[in-house]
Amino acid sequence: MPKQFSLAYLTVLGCPPPEMTYIAGRAGYDFVSLRPIYMGLPGEPNYALAENKELYRQTKKALSDTGVKLLDIELARIHDDVDVKQYLPAMEVAAELGGSAVLSSIWTLDRNCYIERFAELCDYAKPLGLTVNLEYVPIASVSNLAGAIDVLRTVKRENAGLMIDTHHFHRAGDKVEDLDEVPREWFHFAHLCDAPAEIPTEKEEMTRILREARLYCGEGGIDIASIMNRMPEVPCSIELPHVARVKEIGYMEHAYRCLEHAKTYFATHARE
Repeated sequence: MPKQFSLAYLTVLGCPPPEMTYIAGRAGYDFVSLRPIYMGLPGEPNYALAENKELYRQTKKALSDTGVKLLDIELARIHDDVDVKQYLPAMEVAAELGGSAVLSSIWTLDRNCYIERFAELCDYAKPLGLTVNLEYVPIASVSNLAGAIDVLRTVKRENAGLMIDTHHFHRAGDKVEDLDEVPREWFHFAHLCDAPAEIPTEKEEMTRILREARLYCGEGGIDIASIMNRMPEVPCSIELPHVARVKEIGYMEHAYRCLEHAKTYFATHARE
């Protein structure tokens, strides 16, 4: 069973960082995984801590009050027009708040572009003591394990890492034995959730589940234990957006149930 858990931003989508931190503390999490990088999505609140000093102060106080630590920040996306230096203020905030990792994903088909910019992102993060962790996403440009490994082997940055999301791993059709070939030092944390075993054939349905209808561990058909058993024991950030449940039971209860289901699941699926 993983020894440490983090509450990921998408699980309590729209929740401000200080409130999210207090929820994590009350629910029993060890960490929070914040989104202080404003992505400009429709209806998305702007929690850019580097630009909002009062929100930064409140977040820092919440971390101190609860004893919850910052695990990682998101999302440093690599796309055609991005200047990755724009992520530097958020990364500086992450370092100031005691975080250790930055989450990234790739949304351009231009390989030369994303190799260069991911490497540059790693270089900006290194003096801050941060790892940059590549998450492959089945609806993104780098969409499977092989693609992510190609990036990491090409950039050859010592602070680059691989972030496995159990949902994305399953949806990509990856094989657990392929994780045996991944250097152990690439693993810094993982994303945890469940989903129906059947993989959607339509991108729209894949996206809907990914963004708003993931399941508690043990509710779906993903062989979570087999995935986790092939990796070193790392903190698990529970990324489990479920819009309908949050609307029904609220952020706090949803976050609590996410953690309790995870603990119950791993208690009955002992590490091999």
